[in-house]
Amino acid sequence: MAPIPGAGLAKGLAVTLRTMTRKTVTEQYPDVQPELPPRTRGVIGLFEENCTVCMLCARECPDWCIYIDSHKETVPAAVEGGRERSRNVLDRFAIDFALCMYCGICIEVCPFDALFWSPEFEYAETDIHELTHERDRLREWMWTVPAPPALDPAAEEPKELAAARKAAEKLAAAQAPASEAPASASEEPAPDQPAPGEEGPA
Repeated sequence: MAPIPGAGLAKGLAVTLRTMTRKTVTEQYPDVQPELPPRTRGVIGLFEENCTVCMLCARECPDWCIYIDSHKETVPAAVEGGRERSRNVLDRFAIDFALCMYCGICIEVCPFDALFWSPEFEYAETDIHELTHERDRLREWMWTVPAPPALDPAAEEPKELAAARKAAEKLAAAQAPASEAPASASEEPAPDQPAPGEEGPA
């Protein structure tokens, strides 16, 4: 059967008419901010009080885009006769977001929770050198990090908490008989019963 002339044009016009009657789904960015998922990988925030300059994040970064400088300071002994200790003090912590591929390895390997994902993504620059964020700017991103999600009430108790609770219960059970023994020994005899070594009423 020969095709009807103009059938393709009619189908195309039908699709156009159907689309014209639908509600638009275009997001009017930047006038309307998008609703981002809670685990959005925007920019990395630094909580420098937790950073111990262990360099794990810089060593594990596959792009080598994390730059850390530090120096050592001597901490005096806490008690008389104690030993002085040295600690690392953070001088520079910078991330080059022109190189970063947002893999999140640095955040995963940080043992002291000093790095966090922030959902902020509006940090475009006209100069590529401005994409290297120093620790002051990384700290500003830290205050945009959302709070962690609430724990699932039906989830299993973490093994660490379960072990700590069992150890506390075991310690309390071991201390309970020791605290009960002096209390029972110090009890005074009842008025109608003679004390040890005394004779009862005739």
